[in-house]
Amino acid sequence: MTAAEGEDAIEGLKVDSEGNVYACGPGGIWVISPGGKHLGTLRLPEAPHLLAWGDGDRRTVYVAALTSVYRIRLQVPGIRPQ
Repeated sequence: MTAAEGEDAIEGLKVDSEGNVYACGPGGIWVISPGGKHLGTLRLPEAPHLLAWGDGDRRTVYVAALTSVYRIRLQVPGIRPQ
């Protein structure tokens, strides 16, 4: 991730119900499989910093960036700590 173009701060880690990791990183939110494969990047108008699962079904990820809060609806629900 640190070799990718963009801000290299890696933070805001979350896990979905399939074990995929969501991490704020260069160019957006990186989605990484349980095996470590980069599945893709959710791009935003500005660099993301923090993530939180939201809504009753946990299928929305809320993203805090420098000047805005974004929400992205996903097909896979996130895991909330007990």
